[in-house]
Amino acid sequence: MYDACTPGGYTGRCTAPLLVDLKTSTIISNESADIIRMLNSLRLPASGRVVDLYPPELAAGIDATNAWTYELINNGVYRAGFATQQKAYERAEADVHAGWARCDEALSKARFLCGDAVTEADVRLLPTAARFDGVYASFFRCGRKLIRADYPHVARWLSEMLALDPSVSSTFDLVGARRSYYTNLFPLNPGGIVPAGPELAAVTAAAERDESAFTWREL
Repeated sequence: MYDACTPGGYTGRCTAPLLVDLKTSTIISNESADIIRMLNSLRLPASGRVVDLYPPELAAGIDATNAWTYELINNGVYRAGFATQQKAYERAEADVHAGWARCDEALSKARFLCGDAVTEADVRLLPTAARFDGVYASFFRCGRKLIRADYPHVARWLSEMLALDPSVSSTFDLVGARRSYYTNLFPLNPGGIVPAGPELAAVTAAAERDESAFTWREL
């Protein structure tokens, strides 16, 4: 899954994805955005259909959405959390909520960020959204507003996105993520105290899995 820790953005300690060729033991990529694009373009040796997260007719809109959601939100929370000057923090925190407001407006008019089907843009934003109320709002000082209370269309989208993954309970462990951030990033929390916070079920409403949410392509 996509995270904010990518080249050109926050470069501190984080857990990054790693794509490895097991036959040659060669690292192919540790860049989340590239890995998502690679996996989506795979030509699998099977018949039938697969989900297409980057349909050609939506490519320009997806790329544009990726650009602003990354800058304002994915990387914005890290810029706010690791800011060492007040003005830098204020700019980053304002960016984060400008980004969520822009998402909320877009999602008031469409089911997903780029239309009626899940795309790469939704997948890239999902990890930050899933962690926001339980981690970034408090730990990275971005809690002026919360998704579950202040961005109703983002909250609806988040519930639907999480419902699309049948293993969501293991994919997004919000309690574990909060513990990891508060105990591993010592400079931001020298006491190592892990605060109480919402679980994922409290952040989102229940939603049903719906395969019509995807764009499919034939193999």
